[in-house]
Amino acid sequence: MADDWKRQLDALHSELVHRDDPAAWVTEADAVEASRRYPHIAVRGPVFGIAVQEPAVGARWRLLKPLVDGMPQQARDGLNSHLWFTAKDGTDDPGVRRELLAAVAVLEQEPVNEVEALGVRYRVVRGEEFARSDEEGALEPPRPTDREPAERSWEGRERGISPDEGFVLDPDRDDGMMAGAMKLALRGFVYAGTRFPEEVCAESRRAVETHPQVALLPVGFGVVERGGKGWRPCGVLRPSPHEARRLLHDAMTESWPLLYRFDDEKRARYAEAAAAFRAAGRADEARVDDRLFRICRIERMVRMGPDGPEPARPSDVDDYGPMRMHPAMDEDGTIHYDE
Repeated sequence: MADDWKRQLDALHSELVHRDDPAAWVTEADAVEASRRYPHIAVRGPVFGIAVQEPAVGARWRLLKPLVDGMPQQARDGLNSHLWFTAKDGTDDPGVRRELLAAVAVLEQEPVNEVEALGVRYRVVRGEEFARSDEEGALEPPRPTDREPAERSWEGRERGISPDEGFVLDPDRDDGMMAGAMKLALRGFVYAGTRFPEEVCAESRRAVETHPQVALLPVGFGVVERGGKGWRPCGVLRPSPHEARRLLHDAMTESWPLLYRFDDEKRARYAEAAAAFRAAGRADEARVDDRLFRICRIERMVRMGPDGPEPARPSDVDDYGPMRMHPAMDEDGTIHYDE
């Protein structure tokens, strides 16, 4: 195994040298420095989304829905809605609509990890979300080379476009030398220790055999809060550091005061802290009262096997099951709200 690692790392290094790309070299240097300052991996747990294999496009699987859901059923619900609205608005062909609605009917009744419609395969995909940490457990902040929006606005409505959408799951993608080393290291990753049930550990070990390759997803950024037992996430994953900063700013000034019913004094303290955070421009830390928030860099992986990405495992937990999410629809597109 060590010889195999060395050969693959040598190949990655050779490709980087031959590319003669100054920007790539800077990115690699940034990654090397990050690996030294944040040498440990902190695994948050599984995330789920939807991948699609469409013969008309090619044999490779690509993401249809971002891998951000905390439960498989949330991903199934997203697929349910995607197929229902495609049947409603995406076709005038009764036969096409009938087949799409047949897949919807399955998703309404069974916790399946894959359905097929019109020759297209849709799969609930399982990924792992993790961050790098230092010796004290602090999570890695954004890197200088991480991409930012062309316009870093703090006002108006966010576009909310995820880089996951349409992303091809390719374990052989050239992600750079350090990312390649990370993929090699993650191949053997399994759950272990007393905090995990034996069933979870056994399925993790089995996945190394059935889905031995690793595809890395686009890097995301999140808000975390320091707690008594480490850092806990606050809010959804964002595609850039600025969007994560804006998520924290807007939470302190808008959503949290409303959700937690801040009094005027507390609302003012949070507004002042948010204003200072915003004025700093690219700050990665904010304090208010006795709370500490940070912007951290989040990475994700998907295991790949001969038949594509790993689906949800039997031990993955759902808080609820399949349900009917939309009104009944005829093959001619008529919707029946009273059924």
